[in-house]
Amino acid sequence: MFSNYLIGLREGLEASLVVCILIAYLVKTGNKDKLGPLWLGVGLAAALSLAFGAGLEFGTSELTFQAQEAIGGSLSIVSVGLVTWMVFWMKRTARHMKTELQDKLDEALAMGTGALVTTAFLAVGREGLETSLFVWRSVHAAGNGAGPLVGVLLGIGSSILLGWLFYRGALKINLSKFFTWTGGMLVVVAAGVLAYGVHDLQEAEFLPGLMNKAFDVSATVPPDSWYGTLLKGTFNFQPDPTWLQVGVWVAYLVPTLLLFFGVFARTKAPAPAPAPAAPAETRSGS
Repeated sequence: MFSNYLIGLREGLEASLVVCILIAYLVKTGNKDKLGPLWLGVGLAAALSLAFGAGLEFGTSELTFQAQEAIGGSLSIVSVGLVTWMVFWMKRTARHMKTELQDKLDEALAMGTGALVTTAFLAVGREGLETSLFVWRSVHAAGNGAGPLVGVLLGIGSSILLGWLFYRGALKINLSKFFTWTGGMLVVVAAGVLAYGVHDLQEAEFLPGLMNKAFDVSATVPPDSWYGTLLKGTFNFQPDPTWLQVGVWVAYLVPTLLLFFGVFARTKAPAPAPAPAAPAETRSGS
């Protein structure tokens, strides 16, 4: 449940901040009459995201087991790729997001109402589609039941509240650090979703090694125990992963976290050696 809460919070907060920045800029520049088209674009983006999520959920329910696993595994890989790109992009641009959005809004205001609706739709829609896809895979990876979905809804609700507090000036936070640390945690969640996707593809017989278990701690960590459920809901932990799952999990998680936190940052050039001191002047005896 925690991992899904984190996804809802992180993704929802990005969308909330985008909306808050757009609204604040319109109000500040005396364009309150343009709030209607802005909210229309936001509403259309939210509707598209919900429709996309519903299509993923119900559009695959009538397929064969093998087809469901193949589609689910493939979409897991796609969602992990999108989320990985997103966390790196947000870490790099969090400080400049406000300026970039305001520049786009200025261009949209100059072009007319349709451009304003489109700008709001695109700004929020991208976040919404990413959220729908990643949430869908993460909820399925966490197992059946209402817990994962409740976690997502609580995260989105928290993000809306935080966005409103930001807008009212009641809450101040270092967004760069916030997105850095939540991005790192999201990478850990994404690693679990990726491993789950690999397992799906193995069950669909697209990848080999389904019976080659790396370990099996089901007796120690029963999947139906409270701590097994906690580990699965937080880290997508599986007590009996295959060797391929473990290999993919490590191959993704380790280098991605190292890159994300700057361990592979460009090595600084060595400082130039100090110039030799000039010889002291010889004092004349006169």
